[in-house]
Amino acid sequence: MTEMNEESIIKMKHSIPLDILSDLLTRFLIHVPPESKQNLIRICFQIELAHWYYLDFYVANDSTLKGCSITEFATHVFQHIPSLQPYCDKLNEIMDEWRVYKQSVPTYGAILLSEDLSHVLLVQSYFAKSSWGFPKGKVNEEEDATHCAIREVFEETGFDITNYIDPNLFLESIIHEQLVRLYVIMGIPMDTKFQPKTRNEIKACEWFSITNLPNNKKDATPKTKVGINRNAFFMVWPFIKRIKAISQSNMKPKRNRQKSNSTSEGESSTKNKINQKLDTDDMKFIKRSKERKSSHSKRQLFNTDDKVEFSAPSWLNFKFDKTAIMECIP
Repeated sequence: MTEMNEESIIKMKHSIPLDILSDLLTRFLIHVPPESKQNLIRICFQIELAHWYYLDFYVANDSTLKGCSITEFATHVFQHIPSLQPYCDKLNEIMDEWRVYKQSVPTYGAILLSEDLSHVLLVQSYFAKSSWGFPKGKVNEEEDATHCAIREVFEETGFDITNYIDPNLFLESIIHEQLVRLYVIMGIPMDTKFQPKTRNEIKACEWFSITNLPNNKKDATPKTKVGINRNAFFMVWPFIKRIKAISQSNMKPKRNRQKSNSTSEGESSTKNKINQKLDTDDMKFIKRSKERKSSHSKRQLFNTDDKVEFSAPSWLNFKFDKTAIMECIP
């Protein structure tokens, strides 16, 4: 889409109803700390969250509303907020700087699972108090991915995952052109006390039953089970199916499998079909693992048909010496 020129930005009229725009800004911008409000790149990330929410939960459910690009949406925001109005004539430049920064900065964090893999820890942000997500954040320059995940989880939950993290065990997705990698952390006691270390960033840390989380935007399970609207988990959707597969398997997922199984919003239908096949393959892997786990613990040499059944490669070269056995019989 061709970017709007500065003159069109200044003259643009609101096509988003002001009551909806005010609701979005209340959800995603009003709680941003004062020092962050001076950082226009940080503001752009909050505007992006508001834009996703607008498209997913307003436009998708109201045929009278029209979708818009992130730049068009940002224009509404900059025109509506007095402190941002002086920057309207530089909005294109600001958005370009934000895109460059965004694409170059991956986000790392963790998926904390309970000891029995039945619950997952989610955090609620002051920036978007109506939604829940995983503890994560942007990597610093020259910072190692696992170090970033450890730092962000500690800042947002007060829990140190240093002794739990496995660099090869993670889930990945490309969400709106940004890499999000979440390391899978298992075996966390549910009586663990979580205490965010940063002020005015994380409002709450809570365990959620994995079975109660929605598989997609149309799944009303959380509203029925825990009284929370499914929209509150829109940041969880890209990972939830794979998390449920891990929970149901009661075992660790195959390492590095998640990387090839990553999904990106806006991908072609062909790639979606490939990802669906990968999901199926993951479930086959889990099923085979379960079958192996429940197989006989003892070797069986003969079945009812007197046929040799080998349960380990070490038996393949084993043979009976019948003559030697008969000589041993009195």
